[in-house]
Amino acid sequence: MDHRFVGIPELTDIPRVAVVIDVMRAFTVAAWAFSRGVERIVLASTESEALALKESHSGWLALKDGAPAAGFDAVNSPGLLRSRDFAGRTLVQKTTAGTVGALAVADAPLVLCASFVVAGPTARLLRTEDAGPVTFVVTGEGGRAEEDLACAEYIAQRMTGGDVEAAPYLHRARTSSAAADLAAGLRSGYHPDDAELCLEIDTFPFAMVARQEDSFTVLRPVAVPWTSGARVGRRSR
Repeated sequence: MDHRFVGIPELTDIPRVAVVIDVMRAFTVAAWAFSRGVERIVLASTESEALALKESHSGWLALKDGAPAAGFDAVNSPGLLRSRDFAGRTLVQKTTAGTVGALAVADAPLVLCASFVVAGPTARLLRTEDAGPVTFVVTGEGGRAEEDLACAEYIAQRMTGGDVEAAPYLHRARTSSAAADLAAGLRSGYHPDDAELCLEIDTFPFAMVARQEDSFTVLRPVAVPWTSGARVGRRSR
């Protein structure tokens, strides 16, 4: 199947099906947030927008890349998020790469956001949807981030339904520059377990689907059983 693997700057049209990859760390963090009870994630284009959304909606929380900052309730770290209780909350997320990539394809009929922790469910949902060729948006390093490309290629292989050995793909991610930076504590808003948490495979039983809700781009988890016939549906274009 002739999938495309592109960086954000290479997006010149609205794809039919888009899978936006950010392994370290936006969409690993999003998956962990859902596992800790977040109901939905609203993707913001700027930190100012994230704070404005939080301030104008009672009970909403805001998350950003980098070091903790006034007004933000969390940072982009799975290790720091995994013990939090977000039951029933709406989280506004703004990151350097992942949310930018998702917003760039927000008008596509089907948009999924993914990382290794939801790779299997993402592939199964794409099979259920009979998605055909997929545009994988590799968000890191202008489309060259090895951890994101490895995850995208792994999901593409899993879409065939056959057995795929995860180890070679995880090795590529583990030896990436992003993983080295995380392991060395060179990124702000950091927990020592972040790199390893980003390299777990199929930790959660859901895919993450982004849709337009009112004027927002909203990410929600969609449970994908091993034998699923349910379809998530696509927006008409």
